Amino acid sequence: MTEAIAPKPGLGRFGVFLPTRSITPGLAARIESLGYGAAWIGGSPDAELAWVDPALAKTTSLQLATGIVNIWSAPAPAVAESYARIENAHPGRFLLGVGVGHRERTEEYVKPYDALVSYLDALDAALVPTSRRVLAALGPRVLRLAAERSAGAHPYLTTPEHTAQAREQVGKSVFLAPEHKVVLTTDANEARAVGRRTVDRYLGLSNYVNSWLRLGFTQDDVRKPGSDKLIDAVVAYGTSEAIARRLKEHCDAGADHVAIQVLGASNEEALLSVLSELTGPLGLYRTE
Repeated sequence: MTEAIAPKPGLGRFGVFLPTRSITPGLAARIESLGYGAAWIGGSPDAELAWVDPALAKTTSLQLATGIVNIWSAPAPAVAESYARIENAHPGRFLLGVGVGHRERTEEYVKPYDALVSYLDALDAALVPTSRRVLAALGPRVLRLAAERSAGAHPYLTTPEHTAQAREQVGKSVFLAPEHKVVLTTDANEARAVGRRTVDRYLGLSNYVNSWLRLGFTQDDVRKPGSDKLIDAVVAYGTSEAIARRLKEHCDAGADHVAIQVLGASNEEALLSVLSELTGPLGLYRTE
């Protein structure tokens, strides 16, 4: 008998990636009203995830996801308790993204793959379902692990070409949700300057550099401050229509969902203004 395949997480086609450790209820409600299906929260949120409940209580359909909980700083038992609390109050509206972070940024970073496997074992023991968790994954080995031990993968700072390769590696039934950065300007120099300020730190992290090299970028491309070719590949810019076309390339390459990170927005209103500009070209249905 063929084993039933669990449905993929229903986050809609596009979501918003926020590089902070929390989200306010008001911001969550406004993101939902613009038609985005999910808000991904980066910055290695702590294990308590106390900000999730108020944001979900203020919304009706928006999914919240972590992008990602760092296995070195958020113990699995505590994260599992938080997941159970959230799931009990808001069934099916929270997706737990976990990952190993960066070797260069974590003193305890030893044998990351084995540590990640052990973390997943602990989540299994605490009955956190594989269907409600995803892994930060760039390379083939962790992509395979994501396919085997979770609903799928959340690749960060990648390209549609990576999405196509990842889809081929994990198969059609696995959830794939890449992140992509955007700057709403038609000035290429301005967009690249904004993009470089964010990408700079990742040019010193081996997992990202190695991922770009596997995609065909050269050592010159990935050397600081990053070539125009690299920055243009990982940061979409131009008109809202041009940015939407770039984001949809991920969908054409096999992504189920794309998490959009807006760069250059100095405050919440500026962020929402850019997200609003993108709704039409992305085909989102606004309720505000």
